[in-house]
Amino acid sequence: MRHGEVFNPDRVLYGRLPNFRLSDDGRRMARSAAEYVRSLERPVHELIASPLQRAQESAEPFAELFGLTPRIDARVIEPTNVFEGKQMKRALRNPLNWWHLRRPSVPSWGEPNASIAARMAEAMDAAWQGVDDGDVVIVSHQAPIWITHLHVAGERLAHDPRTRRCALSSVTSFARAEDGSGWVEVAYAEPAATESAVDVGAV
Repeated sequence: MRHGEVFNPDRVLYGRLPNFRLSDDGRRMARSAAEYVRSLERPVHELIASPLQRAQESAEPFAELFGLTPRIDARVIEPTNVFEGKQMKRALRNPLNWWHLRRPSVPSWGEPNASIAARMAEAMDAAWQGVDDGDVVIVSHQAPIWITHLHVAGERLAHDPRTRRCALSSVTSFARAEDGSGWVEVAYAEPAATESAVDVGAV
């Protein structure tokens, strides 16, 4: 699951910066996601969250509804980004920042996509191996979730961040392939109303 809307009045790219909490709407979004997962009537036996505040707050309704204590896993954290704390439109008007855009396929402005895919796969494998049965909910961020989607589908990891299908508090579901070869994506849902949400600041 992706976290809910963040309180970000200055509309900066918050990345891994501390103290970026959920907005009131973001808390409602996270609650909607947890209630959606509960409506599936599947046993959830583990709850994992990114170390960042917005992810831990988004895990709270899952902890309440499923009676679980969230476990922090740094492998599902937001990627690094040199533009943290900046308003992107303003930053991109500065020619001094253009050097960071030289290799968007990597990307050159932050953690490589391949690194993100690898650490997310490790976290998912560890979560799967850590429970005897049932489902695991992982609360993460847009880029790691979308790159995992591309990796599992065998698609190129290079992409335009503006084209990601990963709305606030959306739920992207994966399962182990029947032949044991790896992961497959099985569902995507947007249980929270996000039409008026401010979705800026994601890496």
